[in-house]
Amino acid sequence: MIKFDLEKIKGLEKIYRLNLINSCTGYKSANLIGSIDEEGKTNLAIFSSITHLGSDPAMIGFVLRPRTVPRNTYNNIFKNKYFTVNHVFEKDIADAHHTSAKYPKEVSEFDVTKLEPEFLDGFEAPFVKSSKVKFACKYLNEYDIKENNTVLVVAAIQTLYVDEKSIHEDGWIQLDKAGTVTINGLDGYAKTSLLNRFEYARPKK
Repeated sequence: MIKFDLEKIKGLEKIYRLNLINSCTGYKSANLIGSIDEEGKTNLAIFSSITHLGSDPAMIGFVLRPRTVPRNTYNNIFKNKYFTVNHVFEKDIADAHHTSAKYPKEVSEFDVTKLEPEFLDGFEAPFVKSSKVKFACKYLNEYDIKENNTVLVVAAIQTLYVDEKSIHEDGWIQLDKAGTVTINGLDGYAKTSLLNRFEYARPKK
């Protein structure tokens, strides 16, 4: 085992430290957030911090990096209150990763990738057409994380769309059947396969 104590971590070269700390916590979700500004210009950006916060009501949260530079996704969500979350489909990983490039506000990531926008049931923010699991969200609140100046955004799921081949009778979504990928660190993308599924755990059973 290689040991990294705090002193050693602080002394690491920047990119090495970024890769090390971003990958040591394990696999992360790979999602594309779709948003739109008040003039109708769409935006698409990849996020690996989206997480489940509750099922009743259905809520998710995600972390935004410091707002010391323009954040088009945040600005769109804060002003319009609505956005979409789209699982990254395995055939889309190159284009999905390219949405992390810092394009100016006037450029839509849909226009510089092969990803196609899709507007469903009158929802104003764009979905990603090829995504097999996607949902519409409404902004609820945000919380400043003072320790590193990031922001936790909390949102409510409004509508959920799931590919019929990947959902089981009990509502469980089998993500490998949906072609959903995961992120390893900052820039590694991986496929998953189901190992097993267990019953609800109870003491002494």
